[in-house]
Amino acid sequence: MSCFDALVIGGGVVGMSTAYHLVRLGAKTMLIDRRDEGRATDAGAGILAADTYGGDSEDWFNLGIEASAYYPQLIAELEREQDGETGYSRCGKLTLAVSPEEIEPFEQSKRRIFARQQRRAFPASKDLYEISPGDARRLFPPLARVHRALYYDKAARVDGRLLSDALLRAARQGGLHVKRASVDQLLLSGNSVGGVVANGETFAAAHVAIAGGAWSPSLGAPLGVQIPVAPQRGQIIHLNLPDLDTAAWPIVNAFREHYMVPWPDHRLVVGATRESGVEFKAHTTVAGVREVLDEALRVAPGLEGARMGEIRVGLRPATPDQLPVLGPVPGWKNIFLATGHGASGLQLGPFSGKIIAEIMLDLAPPGKIAAFNIARFIN
Repeated sequence: MSCFDALVIGGGVVGMSTAYHLVRLGAKTMLIDRRDEGRATDAGAGILAADTYGGDSEDWFNLGIEASAYYPQLIAELEREQDGETGYSRCGKLTLAVSPEEIEPFEQSKRRIFARQQRRAFPASKDLYEISPGDARRLFPPLARVHRALYYDKAARVDGRLLSDALLRAARQGGLHVKRASVDQLLLSGNSVGGVVANGETFAAAHVAIAGGAWSPSLGAPLGVQIPVAPQRGQIIHLNLPDLDTAAWPIVNAFREHYMVPWPDHRLVVGATRESGVEFKAHTTVAGVREVLDEALRVAPGLEGARMGEIRVGLRPATPDQLPVLGPVPGWKNIFLATGHGASGLQLGPFSGKIIAEIMLDLAPPGKIAAFNIARFIN
């Protein structure tokens, strides 16, 4: 029987980050991952712009700001520790009203964004500000008529596949053990977890983290807890624009929960659907593809000549309140949850993994992320 200080179940960006940080903190760590089809990390758009969050959840905003601030440090560390691409780059972001009915939601969002900017005295006004419709179209030429526009210079993007691979390479160099398997059983004793059985093999561990994304709830039943996570399907389309230089284009968000993320290789990612009640059906649909393309052309009709490329499908781990589930499982000494990030996995996941690793090794108090504890769903 193999023995470890820590064991992480799930190899998406949250689980990979947790394993990476455990290794960096000196823990003998194993990652068990079965690489389920439709894992959200492999399909996500990777928008990193918490400062432009216009929602009303201060808990999400505060976590998002810390997560965004941590990214440059993490990327610098990964560039020192491994020799592959990290998938991270700065690109800027436009938030737009492209129809009259979007003007009021734009104004509401802008008021929240600017109020937070003023309260924090960050980001600087030269980095986050309103621009003219003409300037917006100069930044992103295919746009429709623009009514209002906000620009954030410090926004970034990350390729989830490249980032996860970089985390894995760096963690393996630090001693991470990886097994492709399915966890069959948690080994329970009293109010502690002693390890797992995976594909018939036993692995002992002093600490266990469940980071299985949309598949996490299957491990809650033995613990007597219902993990409130369900798969939400997101379909995302890669468009090819061989005659246009997309390298300097910014990310674009309008107000129907869709987005456009440009990449330097004449590629533009557009999406995404938010489909609940789909179980684990990680496939494209006619309706989903039509929704994504219709919205892309509504916001940027200049894309009508783009070539269709790859279509990716991800099953996001969604929670009822759209906030992640992070921290210890109530009533258990040494098992932790790191799941439920929904559409924010690439934004929040690397920092979430860092915090969970620190809490697992008693290097940070659980209260640091108390707002995201599963206890909020338990009566």
